[in-house]
Amino acid sequence: MTRPARATTVPGVIDIPRELAASQEKFNGEAGRAFIAGLPEQTARFLDHWDLRPDGTPMHGVCALVVPVVRTTDGTPAVLKLQILDEESEGEPVALRAWNGDGAVRLLDLDEPTGTMLLERLDETRMLSHLPDPHRAVVTIAELLAHLTSFPAPPGMRRLGDIAQGMLDRTPWALGRIPDPEARRVVADCAAAVREVIDEPGDRLLHWDLHDENVLAGTRAPWLAIDPKPLAGDPGFELWPALDNRYDPDDIRWRFDAMTDILTLDRPRAHAWTLARLLQNALWDIEDGRPVDDGQLEIARRLRGHVRWPAAPHTRRSAGGCRSSRISR
Repeated sequence: MTRPARATTVPGVIDIPRELAASQEKFNGEAGRAFIAGLPEQTARFLDHWDLRPDGTPMHGVCALVVPVVRTTDGTPAVLKLQILDEESEGEPVALRAWNGDGAVRLLDLDEPTGTMLLERLDETRMLSHLPDPHRAVVTIAELLAHLTSFPAPPGMRRLGDIAQGMLDRTPWALGRIPDPEARRVVADCAAAVREVIDEPGDRLLHWDLHDENVLAGTRAPWLAIDPKPLAGDPGFELWPALDNRYDPDDIRWRFDAMTDILTLDRPRAHAWTLARLLQNALWDIEDGRPVDDGQLEIARRLRGHVRWPAAPHTRRSAGGCRSSRISR
């Protein structure tokens, strides 16, 4: 039986958080344990390589260690972000370079072999999630998305069409593992909606994970996006996190309408790509041996009947094709 890696230390600099070690082991297994074991040396190496000194308490999410630093050559405050290089993280600097600080955190330097990034420092104490008015937060996310998705996806970016097809490939297996008939029907309806739009998956640069803790205050702009898991695809696939933030079932339709208005999206198409996010989350739940989350299902229920496809018939695409990889939540 394997055990989570113990917290380790960069002498006089930082502790590697136990929670990060545990999440790396859970999601990445041996590769995660190796990443944690190498973090002290890797952190020290990049502090030296980029002439940085630590300047605050390190932070972490599920995947990355983020160390506040100051560049000793010119006093620039920044953060050092260290993470496993995979198909998600390798796209992050590509997207940040495309946006070039316009609506998103600015990339200052990159070590391509490891995916280690030096980023401008934003105010981590001022997240969009701290706004007392959830409607204002939803509008802010929609305004950011309208700008970020105006950029075409760079060549080589992971494609929503491939990911969506992979979800449809796995749907028959998943439906057989949902015991509740009503939940099974909702998930099947989501898959049917995806089939309606999969032939036109879009080509915009998507953030994919713009929830209200991935929007921070900056000095050069009121709010900036961080931590993209970028895709090339339809902006309708971006709406789910803001529907789910500070979950309020009675607010779902207002949020959907506000975001589709601000992004000037075709509502039936945006509705279908929103249901694709529920299908993605349901597949993850089933693969992890959990029941499909009822709060997630309720978002689909609340949108049911709110948006309808035009009366003209649509040709549905049958499942089949390449499989997508799992995107970390």
